[in-house]
Amino acid sequence: MKIDKSVSAVVTGGASGLGKASAQALAAAGVKVAIFDINEAAGEAVAKEIGGVFCNVNIMSEESALAGFEKARKAHGQERVLVHCAMAARRGKTLSFDKETRGYKRTPTADYAFGVEGILVASYRMASLSALGMASLPELEDGERGSIVLTASVAAQDAQIGQVIYGSAKAGVNGLVLPMARDLMDVGIRVNSIMPGIFATPLMLGAPQNVLDSLAASVPFPKRLGKPDEFGSLVLELTRNTYFNGQCLRLDGAIRMAPR
Repeated sequence: MKIDKSVSAVVTGGASGLGKASAQALAAAGVKVAIFDINEAAGEAVAKEIGGVFCNVNIMSEESALAGFEKARKAHGQERVLVHCAMAARRGKTLSFDKETRGYKRTPTADYAFGVEGILVASYRMASLSALGMASLPELEDGERGSIVLTASVAAQDAQIGQVIYGSAKAGVNGLVLPMARDLMDVGIRVNSIMPGIFATPLMLGAPQNVLDSLAASVPFPKRLGKPDEFGSLVLELTRNTYFNGQCLRLDGAIRMAPR
């Protein structure tokens, strides 16, 4: 896909972290970007910085998502690119020992369902709603109409203790990629996912320095946390390169996560 000012994009979670880096990379390449996020102050600031539009969207609500797409399309026209970075989840081990009761307790099913809704179901929601709009666009070279990039995680393949919700839901995101790419092949819409490793996002940088140093040392090469703009760079390549389709790509410095 040729990236220029004729292309518009929607980036979920674009107010910070990997989503912000993706929005900045696309905007720097000339793309008109709409940011979907629930953090209005940060989202508006990023939108102003990149000359985009902010839409207050809760990805766990169909109505909120529909309203966001309506606002974005009114401002920039139908998007050809969706980058989905936003998520919501909870932590918990399948079973954990309770020192007070001297027995085991399990992570409630409701907590598991919340994570699946906030990661896997939300990924399907945003991708399918965007694809429905993309299907109305005129064809580009090779019959292409659009590109969808989902965000999984290295935890999709080697989740750690306490990541039963996050890891399995992110594995589900990867599981969406090939069947959705095949569903959309006749429409000319590509679907890929990125599995980031340990990245220097605002959330991660809130950890103590000794923890950050230990995490950086665990990366084979380069021995540091990933930079958000490296994620944004891969988003750009997946958007530009029409032969990328149905792929789940690790971006992790060759790290393989230990059990804990």
